[in-house]
Amino acid sequence: LMAKFGAPSFGSAKNCTPALTRAKAGGLLSMKELLEIGELLRVLRSLKEWRADNSCEGTEILDRYFEMLFPNKYFEEKIFAAIRSEEEMYDNASPALYDLCRKIRQAENGIREKLDRMVRSSGYAKFLQEGIVTMRDGRFVVPVKAEHRASVPGLVHDTSASGATLFIEPAAVVEINNDLKILERRRQEEIERILYELSAEAGGFAQAVLDSYESVVSLNLIFAKAKLGYAMRAGRPSLNGEGRIFLKNARHPLLDPKTVVPITVGLGIDYDTLIITGPNTGGKTVSLKTIGLLTGMTMCGLLIPAEDGSEISVFSAVLADIGDEQSIEQSLSTFSSHMKTIVSILEVAGPDTLILLDELGAGT
Repeated sequence: LMAKFGAPSFGSAKNCTPALTRAKAGGLLSMKELLEIGELLRVLRSLKEWRADNSCEGTEILDRYFEMLFPNKYFEEKIFAAIRSEEEMYDNASPALYDLCRKIRQAENGIREKLDRMVRSSGYAKFLQEGIVTMRDGRFVVPVKAEHRASVPGLVHDTSASGATLFIEPAAVVEINNDLKILERRRQEEIERILYELSAEAGGFAQAVLDSYESVVSLNLIFAKAKLGYAMRAGRPSLNGEGRIFLKNARHPLLDPKTVVPITVGLGIDYDTLIITGPNTGGKTVSLKTIGLLTGMTMCGLLIPAEDGSEISVFSAVLADIGDEQSIEQSLSTFSSHMKTIVSILEVAGPDTLILLDELGAGT
């Protein structure tokens, strides 16, 4: 599918299980949580459309995952039409909210105009530290010199660090500021009402989204395995349960593909025990790790960086003691540690286990 059509996009879908579970119970979701649900719905729709447009023979096994995707375009668009960001809602999320936002802007403009006239007037200017209008505690104020406090009737909301400036809400705008606070409270109530409405709607089909998310995770993993396979130029080995391993020109996937030396190795075919010897930096440890890692990758359903004709056994366990000791001096504690690990391996080892021991007896 990826070779023919390219990989589908999984966007930035997140696990919305906690939010959806709370919505099912009648809880209120935040804007951030609703946006994440909207993004998940967008991914569901995108994946569903991708599958509808792209299919080829031999990929029917994926259909059970795609059939478990339940997009909801109506609700997805409703979320993104109402919520601008994690902390902000669009003014037109509802007619009532639009009306309140319009009235708030009008009130703010009225207050600013009134205060601007005051700060520009010759009678007021001499009492001010600066001819500006600012805000404190959500109220419009002007910066007044402390010694002229009595000359500007109004409410003091703050003082400067030095105490030389008082931020006063002039009496002439106190009533309009009060009206503005009432409008802002009503706007917040309307925003919460919209959030409750969206949360209730999310709770109504939460289970379908939760089920869909499980399929998204599975599909994401499957396509991630495929992408990794492409990146490693990997192949699909044949499988057995009899302990037979044959790796043809296998490469350790974490080493530079330009310099890595491929190995061809067999185990469990003519013999079931293999001792690798040779000089330092000869590749003994890398060979052990390549055998173990490629076996583990295969058992996880990953393609492996080895040529066609390779074979891997599915073991009940892969047991390893790989120390990477290169020092001439090894302490007794290091040797004891190896012995303890080997004892624990022997306790669980059986005919269907793969055991990898590196530098056996190091430290003695």
